Amino acid sequence: MNNDSAKPVASGAYQDSRHFRRRLRRDRLSRYAVAAGGNGVIVAILLILIYLLYVVLPLGKAPEMWEEASYPLAAEAPVLYLAMEEQAEVGMALAQDGQVRFFSTHDGATVKQIRLPLPEGATIDSFSAARPDSGVLALGLSNGQALVFKAIYRVTYPDDKRVITPDIVYPLGEAPLVVDPRGLPLQRLAVQAAESYTLAGWSDDGTLSLLRGSASESLLAEEGTFEFEHGAAQTDVQAPRALLIDPSQRDLYVVGENGVLGWYELDDSAGIRLHEQIRTTPAGVGVADVQLLAGGSSIMVAADDGKISQWFSVRGEAGLRHLKMIRDFEAPKNVTQLAPEFSRKGFLVADDSGGVGVYHATAHQLLMHQPVADSGISRLAVGPRSHALLALDTKGRLHFWRVVNEHPEVSWESLWSKVWYEGYDEPAYIWQSSSADNTFEPKFSLTPLTFGTLKAAFYAMLFAIPLAILGAIFTAYFMAPKMRQVVKPSIEIMEAMPTVILGFLAGLWLAPLVESHLSGIFLVFLLLPLVVLLAAYGWHRLPASLRQRVPEGWEAALLIPVLVLAVWAALSVSSPLEHWWFGGDLPHWLDVRGIGFDQRNSLVVGMAMGFAVIPTIFSIAEDAIFAVPKHLTNGSLALGATAWQTLMRVVLLTASPGLFSAIMMGVGRAVGETMIVLMATGNTPVMDMSIFQGMRTLSANIAVEMPESEVDSTHYRVLFLAALVLFLFTFLFNTGAELIRQRLRGKYSSL
Repeated sequence: MNNDSAKPVASGAYQDSRHFRRRLRRDRLSRYAVAAGGNGVIVAILLILIYLLYVVLPLGKAPEMWEEASYPLAAEAPVLYLAMEEQAEVGMALAQDGQVRFFSTHDGATVKQIRLPLPEGATIDSFSAARPDSGVLALGLSNGQALVFKAIYRVTYPDDKRVITPDIVYPLGEAPLVVDPRGLPLQRLAVQAAESYTLAGWSDDGTLSLLRGSASESLLAEEGTFEFEHGAAQTDVQAPRALLIDPSQRDLYVVGENGVLGWYELDDSAGIRLHEQIRTTPAGVGVADVQLLAGGSSIMVAADDGKISQWFSVRGEAGLRHLKMIRDFEAPKNVTQLAPEFSRKGFLVADDSGGVGVYHATAHQLLMHQPVADSGISRLAVGPRSHALLALDTKGRLHFWRVVNEHPEVSWESLWSKVWYEGYDEPAYIWQSSSADNTFEPKFSLTPLTFGTLKAAFYAMLFAIPLAILGAIFTAYFMAPKMRQVVKPSIEIMEAMPTVILGFLAGLWLAPLVESHLSGIFLVFLLLPLVVLLAAYGWHRLPASLRQRVPEGWEAALLIPVLVLAVWAALSVSSPLEHWWFGGDLPHWLDVRGIGFDQRNSLVVGMAMGFAVIPTIFSIAEDAIFAVPKHLTNGSLALGATAWQTLMRVVLLTASPGLFSAIMMGVGRAVGETMIVLMATGNTPVMDMSIFQGMRTLSANIAVEMPESEVDSTHYRVLFLAALVLFLFTFLFNTGAELIRQRLRGKYSSL
């Protein structure tokens, strides 16, 4: 029999064989595939980071302005008011003689001219504009009357070309209204319009005259008819610089040229009552201009010394509201006019050197300052969309500028610091991105969301780490191999459970259960460790003959019914405990003592999200402990160490890199969890470490609000910024964990 085929092939012959070359190619291909996969993961992460930065970076982009046109304004009398329609294609100039001129903003060409129907012999002594989006204007006349009118812009599309036709309408009729029945000139005037109209005038003798017009509710009255009531009061404010009525028509502010501000309350019967009188500027410093910010809650006072201060009402210690200066801004000392934006908390400042500054109140910053004219600016107007401005200089030349200022609300202070928002009694961290009101002040503080993310992760890890790590130690080191083959896969299968199911169960089943058995839940946490210790002591005291009947490593199976019985007993006595000690309602007992209780709280989140994180930590930790070389444990035991000493001094130290990795993987999972915190918390962005309060996390906030956000809006980009913060969190956690793991591996690799 020929056995040549059975002889081994020489080493050199095998290396030249086709099989060896094929194997070499497979090994090289596998190496390249693994390297490509690893590099692909890195590239994918970098692409995600680049895209997040691409969306977020425009938040920090500085505003831009450029001049589109400059031309002389044909006006025979001084201009009282400038305005633009929404598209910034047609401007309006109101002159002192009652002439209204509509013109093209691009070249100054006249579109339409209208002369207002002023009474014969009456002159214009004052002027006022209602909230910008209403378009309502009023002229105070020398005979104590006021003419109310409104600029409207009709848009048509003949031959698919947009045509804007301006006009003037008189919502209260063309006849002027009597504001001061005595016929004294209205030196100062304020108007506000909504469903009702309110006009307030000031005369030289210090009298405040009030006229309220409300729509008639009579069935016989014609549509558009109003019923008017008069009121009057004396004011101590000398030489008012401005009169302002808030959009609710409940408050009247009288600001003197010396900085004294009188706050008057208006009632439905045209009554005027002084609420408070304060000083808004230092003694000897006058007022250059006063305006209401969008929404009418804040009063902006520009002083002669270059300070612009923001004031709004807050609740004092006695519960009464009073005006308080919230913040101030630096501006040129020669301010000529303030121009608030229509629907944002921004405002423009013109000065007599020809410059315009763009500010934002909430962000508390000067966004830019741009010279727009060669001489001082006497009148300034901002477009309804805040994308254009008109500036009239002292030489009668009009300048039309385009403005790009997309995200003025965002600053480091508004994102991460406490901000004093309108309507709040103190600075706070607030996230509230939307409202039904167009003049709403967005609140984009990421601090409560970041706090909520860390809070949820903290309570989840507080629940998961002890159970997962101790369970992994017992499973890998003490449990019988056959039992381990059942327990370890069972726990790992838990990781495959969809988190939306866990969130659903936590929100609809666990949260009501915790609320109705709150004392029993805390009793479970106290009772289980004690029961385990007592069970261990009882097992130790049993006769050896009984203990030896249970195979080594299967003792834990006997503990399961004991733990189940302990949990059942704790929940069963929950109601009697609450009845004896807490008046039958522990949540109410906590509320009475100033500890708020929310049904979907951190306790529920900690248990639900901890349950989801346990398989991740357990699996990695158990593998790390089980992988400790047997010769280390056998050597320790052979030298006389007990199993517990071997575990603490050898096994855990050797497995410490893997244990640390397991914990950090669990933290990363908890930080990025979305569905559980979305469904098991109240989604309230509060900063309260109480275990009885909920939270809102970065990931849940993104999931809730991203579908509703307008693409490329500030809200949209801030949500991407939240995603970037979440990305950086996980990156820093994982990077730090890897560095520490490598140090631990190097320290204990010699064991």
